Amino acid sequence: MLHNPKAKQTARLTILLYLAVLATLIATTFFPAPIEGVSITLMLTVKLVPLLAFAVPVFRGHNRGYIWMAFVVIFYFTQAVVSAWLSEGAPGPVLLTVLTLLLFVVAMIHLKVNRPQAS
Repeated sequence: MLHNPKAKQTARLTILLYLAVLATLIATTFFPAPIEGVSITLMLTVKLVPLLAFAVPVFRGHNRGYIWMAFVVIFYFTQAVVSAWLSEGAPGPVLLTVLTLLLFVVAMIHLKVNRPQAS
């Protein structure tokens, strides 16, 4: 539900960042090297399922879905910051930190822009 033209732009940007976060989570599973002895399917499931639950609300632009996604993204951001710190600035965790921060901020901007107009 998009309530004005600016909301279309912020919704598109949110979708782009959402997909970028998912792609980065997938890429960091395989690069630099998968962890030995751990199922890749299990790793991908643990990484992706919490965010994939918000695919429909994100693609439809539902405000409540954006709000709940923002709460979940905070956990991804926290984990990415810790990983970036412990890896001393490895590109994957740093990229994930930036993308999750941007996803959160753009989702909040979208919620501000996409408020229903009072009649």
